[in-house]
Amino acid sequence: MKPRVLVAGMGNDLRQDDGFGIAVVRRFSGEGVPESIRVYEAGIAGIGLIQELMDGYEALILVDATDRGAEPGTVFLLEADVPAREELTEENRQEFLADTHLAVPSQALTLACALGILPPTVYILGCQPKGCGLGMELSEPVEKGAAEAVRRLRALLEQLLQEETAPTRT
Repeated sequence: MKPRVLVAGMGNDLRQDDGFGIAVVRRFSGEGVPESIRVYEAGIAGIGLIQELMDGYEALILVDATDRGAEPGTVFLLEADVPAREELTEENRQEFLADTHLAVPSQALTLACALGILPPTVYILGCQPKGCGLGMELSEPVEKGAAEAVRRLRALLEQLLQEETAPTRT
């Protein structure tokens, strides 16, 4: 049986490179999506992502602008390390409770973990932004990063699908 994978585009496509995740999932969807993959534009509403995760998935791939201090346009594939809610400091818990939209993906992942709906496999496919001011166009380096991200997303999904369908030895 093939896994059910959720690919979620995060970010605000009205704020230049912050729209990276949305741009990537739209391009990916435009090229055709395998049957066991669900593509979801979460935008800046992490609470919508939580609702989507309630359907149950074996893997989640978040696509988002990711500031890691690298050259703009650098694409990263990261395995998410989501802390349990109990591991958060009191200050972090207060910040968490204050954001009812869960616009920061890490908060949405933490809530999904607390609710027991976070898939066992979670990746973040990110890109170093150049600018996140007002505007609907990605910067030139992030535009190139988006093309690379679509290729890497397809490769990752192919790997996940092969791992899940590989015969097991007894």
